[in-house]
Amino acid sequence: MKNLVDGMQRNLQSSKLRQWWSALWRERVLRLVGLFSLCLLLTVSCGGGQSTSTGNAPATGATGDGRVTIGTTLEARTLDPADAYEVFPGILLQNLGDRLYTYQPGTTQLVPQLATALPEVSEDGLTYTIPLRADVKFHDGEPLNAEAVVFSIKRFMENEGRATFLLADRVESIEATGENEIAIKLKQPFSAFPSLLAFYGTTPVSPKAYEIGAGKFKPNDFVGTGPYKLAQFSPDTIRLDPNPDYWGEKPANQGVDIQIIASPANLYNTFKTGGIDVAYQTLDPDQIRDLVKNAQSGGWQVIEAGSNVVNYLVLNQKSKPLDDVRVRQAIAAMIDRELLNERVFQGQAEPLYSLLSTSSAEYKPVFKDQYGDGNMEKAKALLTEAGISASNPLTLEIWYSSSSTKRNLVANTLKAAIEKEMDGMVVIEPKSVEAATLFDNLDKGTYPSVLLDWYPDYFDSDTFIEPFMSCEKGNATTGCESGQSQTGGSFYYSEKANQLIQQQRSEQDPAARKQQFEELQDLLAADVPYIPLWQDRDYVFAQNAVEGVEIQPSQQFFFWQIKK
Repeated sequence: MKNLVDGMQRNLQSSKLRQWWSALWRERVLRLVGLFSLCLLLTVSCGGGQSTSTGNAPATGATGDGRVTIGTTLEARTLDPADAYEVFPGILLQNLGDRLYTYQPGTTQLVPQLATALPEVSEDGLTYTIPLRADVKFHDGEPLNAEAVVFSIKRFMENEGRATFLLADRVESIEATGENEIAIKLKQPFSAFPSLLAFYGTTPVSPKAYEIGAGKFKPNDFVGTGPYKLAQFSPDTIRLDPNPDYWGEKPANQGVDIQIIASPANLYNTFKTGGIDVAYQTLDPDQIRDLVKNAQSGGWQVIEAGSNVVNYLVLNQKSKPLDDVRVRQAIAAMIDRELLNERVFQGQAEPLYSLLSTSSAEYKPVFKDQYGDGNMEKAKALLTEAGISASNPLTLEIWYSSSSTKRNLVANTLKAAIEKEMDGMVVIEPKSVEAATLFDNLDKGTYPSVLLDWYPDYFDSDTFIEPFMSCEKGNATTGCESGQSQTGGSFYYSEKANQLIQQQRSEQDPAARKQQFEELQDLLAADVPYIPLWQDRDYVFAQNAVEGVEIQPSQQFFFWQIKK
């Protein structure tokens, strides 16, 4: 895996834009081992078959001492906020630490956490002044003050961790302007900046316990300000103890024991036999379906929530005949998301009609409005206009990572459905390639179309639009020559899209910003550089004696709410 990541870095290092995509695509690869593995071809029985040996320590088991046991197949590479950039470390940091801002439970409304108010923004949109709480201490007893927050944010930017670019590319300077006040100056206006300060990587840490310097990380320790202290961090067990001096809401439990379980089969069987209180990621679709079906008789709860992970098909506009917008529009009309959800995901996904997450306030189902699902007659008419016929068919290669079972199933399901209905006008050719090769060649125009997914770093519509639709250099004729859409493989260029992206980044009025995002989504549906397909859903299972298990709309998972 390290060679894979290093290879991606070498090929995406010529500009800051490439650094952005390099870091993001790198984590898309690393997260393939973590999130929602769809293995419909596995022969694991979901009726309660025997567990196989895992090499892990035995599961902690459900306890009667007020501690909560959670089982997962996810892994935590590090707990250092300056280097963490995977799903599970993010969940742990949300519970071990605090941030300047967080989200109101049950909503996507940004609220102060270590800050006492939302930022005061200068007229030019560049300087954010933030007041801080004065009653907070780190786990080691050191006070949280402006200097400590400045230290932590500088450390995030200067230690060269995996997500450094998120702040380093945007922040000009940061300083303490008082004992409990900081001022952050940006390089250019960015109205989503407060949401970025809710990203788990910005979690403040004790200056006494950490250092600033490239590569100076502490992966196995954590000293922050949150409701739990780290008691144990090993490859198979993580223990969190309540922080008795926590300034905020105290945990409803006596601690959390997390068991890292090697396979979905073992996680499934351990939960069904009562060995853990909560099972959270990753289970196979058949196992999820069985646990949902038998929840009442089995004595457990099903907690279902949407996620912010979007899945899409990128269309390369430099690849003929995809340079013809009518061909791209025809492909959009042929996609049947409901069919994919039924046949591939067993109803455990959500059809997606924009690149924005459905939980975004600005989400607009433009592809549903414009094309519907499986509208083959519209597709035939568009292809006919573009000169495509049964004697001159469209041959579309759909590429995907060879390690992704679910994308293999999606590509082949699309092939069967489209070729059956399009009367010989379309030939679909599913093709797979090793992930490193796929990402190395994405910005070179090698692939006509690619199945990909996107994990947002912070909860704001900008992170679903700007990395896809913006371009620094190019024109409508040649496409994007340098910029986000080029490195993302679509080569999309739109002067109007570029203008709208910059406008929404500078806009402080939410209503005006929403209108700009709606216009961007309309452009997306008209020009079709990408086709949104589905959004993953999250499932958590908890024994009936457990209360307070909930996945937040922002995808936060608050352990301190859980009790038995």
